[in-house]
Amino acid sequence: MNYDHASIELVRQALIITLKIAAPVLVAGIIVGLVVSVLQSITSIQDQTLATVPKIVVMVVVAVILAAWIAQRLVEYAAALLDLSGPYV
Repeated sequence: MNYDHASIELVRQALIITLKIAAPVLVAGIIVGLVVSVLQSITSIQDQTLATVPKIVVMVVVAVILAAWIAQRLVEYAAALLDLSGPYV
């Protein structure tokens, strides 16, 4: 199979941007989940909502706080794609 190098590079850059955007939100969820799990094991409370609700709240808060940064990364990527001379092409 013969793939166009530019299209492969575009997909690769899109995946990298996606990982960069999603990483802070996911890391916040992992940290909160770990803290809640430790607290649940210490107190022997095994309620599922106690583990899920704080993760959702923290992940939404982090996403709202980082919304401007996320939008800037997406705008830069879209501008580079439309420009066809940017670093992503």
